[in-house]
Amino acid sequence: MHYRAKKQFGQNFLKDTVYVGRIVQSIPNVWQGEKLIEIGVGLGDLTDKLLEFYKLKAYEVDRDLCSFLGQKYNSFTISGDFELICQDVLELPNIKGWLDDQEYVLISNLPYYIASIILLKTLRDIQCKGFVVMTQKEVAQKFCAQSKERNFCALSVITQTLGVAQMLFDVPKEAFDPVPKVTSSVFMMRKNGNCLKEGFEEFLKICFCSPRKKLLSNLANGYDKQSLQKLFEKLGIEDNIRAHEITTATYHQIFENLKAEKYGK
Repeated sequence: MHYRAKKQFGQNFLKDTVYVGRIVQSIPNVWQGEKLIEIGVGLGDLTDKLLEFYKLKAYEVDRDLCSFLGQKYNSFTISGDFELICQDVLELPNIKGWLDDQEYVLISNLPYYIASIILLKTLRDIQCKGFVVMTQKEVAQKFCAQSKERNFCALSVITQTLGVAQMLFDVPKEAFDPVPKVTSSVFMMRKNGNCLKEGFEEFLKICFCSPRKKLLSNLANGYDKQSLQKLFEKLGIEDNIRAHEITTATYHQIFENLKAEKYGK
């Protein structure tokens, strides 16, 4: 099919079969038999490979592509191995089972411009067991960053709270058509069954509102500074520490203490 990618959908089609194969090979054996979901089917290069081994439910926003894909995968649809939904996933209701009402795993080359939003939604969704996805490298680094690394941020803390993320490999610009301006990375996240406590994401927004400032200064935007200094002393946290320099476990300690003591302004 001769098709011109549409900028409004962030379409960059992965054409290099080596990297397509590596994505599929990265799916852990523990996920064999799980329901797989793909977002952004494109011309179906990744879909083709996934259907060799798995049943698949796929979302595609581009109605021109949906028509093509419906014909291409007609036999898989008839057999029950493939379900295509022509819809913008961001218009789906924010409910339990965001992408499906059963447990699922997301395997996808995500559109760059909405990748972080999609992944946050899947992290919050208790039906999602994890994902192997390709995003812009900068985004992948944030989800996978460790404490004290430059990219460690609220996304990193949320990810570590809910499971374990791992960078797998980079994908060069030349593997795509059209060629994007950035390098991509494939990373995996396996969830541990934990849920985010109410208010924790809002707390993290305050902590990382100015990532290179002192954590104490950031938190003082929402809590009493003198009370915070006493709490930092209690927990053995230095007053001059930056937001990216402490661990996920310490963030949870601070959050629980703030809730218990009600240090808010």
